[in-house]
Amino acid sequence: MAEQQAACVVIDIDGVVADVRHRLHFLDRKPKNWQGFFAAAKNDGVLQVGADFARTASASHLVVYLTGRPERLRTTTMAWLAGHGLPEGTLLMRRDGDHRPAVMVKLSHLRRLRHDVAVDLVVDDDPQVIDAAAEAGFAVWLAGWMPRDADNSVLHMAQERDGQT
Repeated sequence: MAEQQAACVVIDIDGVVADVRHRLHFLDRKPKNWQGFFAAAKNDGVLQVGADFARTASASHLVVYLTGRPERLRTTTMAWLAGHGLPEGTLLMRRDGDHRPAVMVKLSHLRRLRHDVAVDLVVDDDPQVIDAAAEAGFAVWLAGWMPRDADNSVLHMAQERDGQT
């Protein structure tokens, strides 16, 4: 009898397991300081609710991290995940130079992913990503545990309008 492959949970990074609020100030100026914003990613705090969920989910599911971060941050992102004791998993990232809105990038990854493995849940803090994933037939959970303030609109615009994270 063939062994059945475990299903996966898909977990966003920024705003779900990583607290990015300390670096949003790089994006509230013109021109935006993308180099500074991404360079500071290694100093993100951990969002405990998201980290605990990832650890719990990894006991029964494959973990797939799906982020709008550019590919050039792969080493930094992998080191950050490991440094905070987050479970190992596949890391899907935005191609360098791809400035499509996060919702388009992530939905594209999700559609390809479901051809390889059952996707039991998608967890993201971006309501547009959640809405699009739900419309595409994925079970979703809107991560609302990162405290929201006026600065968070800066992150949302970076994700959806600027296509940078």
